[in-house]
Amino acid sequence: RVSAYSVLIGQELGLYDKDIATLRIGGLFHDIGKIGISDTILLKPSKLTEEEYSELKKHPSIGKQIVSTSSIFRDIVPIIYSHHERFDGKGYPCGLKGKEIPLIARIICIADSFDVMNSERCYKKRTDEKDIIEQIVVNKGTQFDPKLADIFLKMISDKAA
Repeated sequence: RVSAYSVLIGQELGLYDKDIATLRIGGLFHDIGKIGISDTILLKPSKLTEEEYSELKKHPSIGKQIVSTSSIFRDIVPIIYSHHERFDGKGYPCGLKGKEIPLIARIICIADSFDVMNSERCYKKRTDEKDIIEQIVVNKGTQFDPKLADIFLKMISDKAA
């Protein structure tokens, strides 16, 4: 789903086919680093402790390490490593801000966030679409690139129409 949403955003932006292909593959592999995180953390049905959350935040670095060993994944390394960066610089692992974050990672960030909110997980229920839209609006310019948030909100609105 993250891959599909990301591709739709990329197409709306008019990205080149090569970048669309990178989004497609990157969306599939963006969380590959979670393979190195304990299931007791990943499947915990309640709020994570600070220590557990610190451990979870290692997954972009673990993922980068995994895919960096193969040249065929070179283009998706920025997605894997930077998809939890925030537009306001308060993300991880590097605290990148605004356009310091690769565009493809900013796209995956909003697609992944939507997917998390729109999915039932062991630790949370699916979020109502009205509340998802509100969260995207509220986090426009902080968590999300405002231009990408507007594009994604339009896509949601067009789908509902």
